[in-house]
Amino acid sequence: MQPLRSQFSTNPHRDPAPSRWGYRYQRLMLTPGFRKLVKVGIPMLVVAGLIAGWTAREPSRQIMSDVYHSTKNRIQQRDEFMVKVMTVDGAQDTLASDIRTVLPLEFPTSSFDLDLEEMRKVIAALPAVGDVTLRIKPGGILQVYVTQRIAVAVFRTVEGLKLIDEGGVLLQDILVRADRSDLPLITGDGAREALSEGLEIYERAGPLASRMRGVLRMGERRWDVILDSGQRILLPATNAISAFERVVALNQAQDLLERDVSVVDMRHPARPTIRLNKNAMANRRQITSDQ
Repeated sequence: MQPLRSQFSTNPHRDPAPSRWGYRYQRLMLTPGFRKLVKVGIPMLVVAGLIAGWTAREPSRQIMSDVYHSTKNRIQQRDEFMVKVMTVDGAQDTLASDIRTVLPLEFPTSSFDLDLEEMRKVIAALPAVGDVTLRIKPGGILQVYVTQRIAVAVFRTVEGLKLIDEGGVLLQDILVRADRSDLPLITGDGAREALSEGLEIYERAGPLASRMRGVLRMGERRWDVILDSGQRILLPATNAISAFERVVALNQAQDLLERDVSVVDMRHPARPTIRLNKNAMANRRQITSDQ
């Protein structure tokens, strides 16, 4: 017969209540922030530590760099990102050639390698370019659309002949006047600043337009009109257009400029004067002495 187990056994039943630390842990797990830290934050810190430890080695960093650049190049060199040709619209042949010169691109090239804003600045720096836009069109086409400055006159400088636009911007050189005989010739100190008035003189020339060789700005304040025979019309500093129109009217009514006149001085509109050429002056003196 087996002896009965004493109620004072040395191996009591396990207490189901949690320990003090277990109780605290369970309470903390009821907190959303702590639960997120345990489930998300700590694993992320472990992963970040592993990555940091791996990337701390130079060979590892080199492997990552090689993979990055290889992937980047494969994407950028895909056919849909390649630019194969450049078109220049809105520009004459000479300007189009200049644009291709300042943008020495070799095609095909990746669109990722093109700095459109920098290219736009380079083209806009050309004197003949008023405005320019660039865009890459489907099909691998780099389109350059140019608003070209229009030459309105030939401007004579100490360096030679240049084309000039209505804003006074010098566009390009020309060799001889005959290259742009269709444009008026303007020269003199301050002529660029008073260009609009010089052009208006040409517009008001009427029948004298075919005889005009150019207009010369004098002392940055007034104009002289030069005719093909060497005759000059001296205009005043103010109301130059109306003074010139008076000369045109006088010539139509009395053939003033068909006579032996070298200068028509309109600088004082209230008392215009004329100056005879040398032969006419000599003849006049001869006539006066004979009398």
